[in-house]
Amino acid sequence: MAEVATSARTSGTSSAMPDQLLVVVDPVARRTDGESVRIAKDVLSAGASSTKVCLPDGPEEFARALRRRGSRRPVVVGDDRALLRAVGLLHRHRELAACALSVVPVGPVLGLTRSLGLPSGAVAAARAVLDGAERRLDLLVDDSDGVVLGAVGIPPVAAEEDQEDDGTGPGGEAGPGGSRSASASARPWLRTCQSLVRTLASSRPVRAAAATGAPGPSRLRVEVDGVTLVDLDQPVEGVSVMPGTGGVAEVEVRPLSVGAEAAPLTARGRTVTVSGAHFRYRADAVVSGPVGTRTWVVREGAWGLTLPAG
Repeated sequence: MAEVATSARTSGTSSAMPDQLLVVVDPVARRTDGESVRIAKDVLSAGASSTKVCLPDGPEEFARALRRRGSRRPVVVGDDRALLRAVGLLHRHRELAACALSVVPVGPVLGLTRSLGLPSGAVAAARAVLDGAERRLDLLVDDSDGVVLGAVGIPPVAAEEDQEDDGTGPGGEAGPGGSRSASASARPWLRTCQSLVRTLASSRPVRAAAATGAPGPSRLRVEVDGVTLVDLDQPVEGVSVMPGTGGVAEVEVRPLSVGAEAAPLTARGRTVTVSGAHFRYRADAVVSGPVGTRTWVVREGAWGLTLPAG
């Protein structure tokens, strides 16, 4: 793991010392948008009292850099997956309560960071790190100790941004398709063939998805604070769970409509349990499962994120 020497800014007019930052640059961000990474490092180095930049080569070094941050405020330069990796690591070590994260969004998957209110440009995001304010946000924690910042979706409908995914998991870890991506990098002709297949597949009619195994109606039991919102006898098209405000989750179930469109079923509560036939789900940028049951509990104000002031 490369570490860039600490830089300092001096001031003769103020006795208050600006933040000391630990800037952890996700390897996916470096590969996909090196220019934005350079800009972010320059702005952060110029604006903080001292800045230590770490360039981890993989998930283990990424985690090691965060664990060794000392008194420095951690700044993650990366996409949704890097943010999820950082929050998950701090949660597992029970350090979220005392550590506010800052993020400069750079990389191919940025839907979550946008929804959280982070600026999209490198300069604006870096300035928000320096001049912004910490906001405490609710967190969903599941019964396997996984965390959700944005939303759970069942079935795991793919996000458009995933088309740009290079096969890595959160923070640069190889995901289920990682080995295939590595093979494509080593053999350019294979990448060309894969690109052609994706192009042809995307041009097929939407109804063809049903014939090729795309997720269809599910039979699930959804319970909110112990009260059944929908049971196994009612097929559903989808379920979403999101951390709301005040320590409760927002739950929406979309029943399968026959003829007239069925109105969504909604509820709010602190504990949400989904069970039924083995199902997959998308938690933020990560697809998990199959599982037979999963429970999410809201942790109010569990994590802090630096957002633009005002």
